[in-house]
Amino acid sequence: MDNKATTSVLYNGSCPVCSAEIGHYARYAKAAGLPIRFDDLNSDARSGWGLDSDTAARRLYVLHDGKLTSGIPAFLVLWAQMPRYRWLGRIVGLPVIRHVASVIYDRVLAPLIYEWHLRRQRRGEP
Repeated sequence: MDNKATTSVLYNGSCPVCSAEIGHYARYAKAAGLPIRFDDLNSDARSGWGLDSDTAARRLYVLHDGKLTSGIPAFLVLWAQMPRYRWLGRIVGLPVIRHVASVIYDRVLAPLIYEWHLRRQRRGEP
């Protein structure tokens, strides 16, 4: 990716769910020439984010124009940068839907994926 990217995404590349979804976005961004950088938290790139690996593994983080967001707000920022996904961002960004999506992500999805990540680590899986 171009070092002039105004949007950067920090994700867990060792998580099958995370790497599949973010890999899809990364391929789309590259093909479309979008200024988005994708950093795997398991690489040296994480050090530039100022987050420890445990904090970074708990949710998606997006840095856009100097502002760090996480969770559903991070997805909204990312989707807003991707023409193919702007419609999704508009729908999920509606007040009631955004609240429900945030509750589901914060209380169900992110904790489940994080626990799965910890189990994989304990078993020595990548």
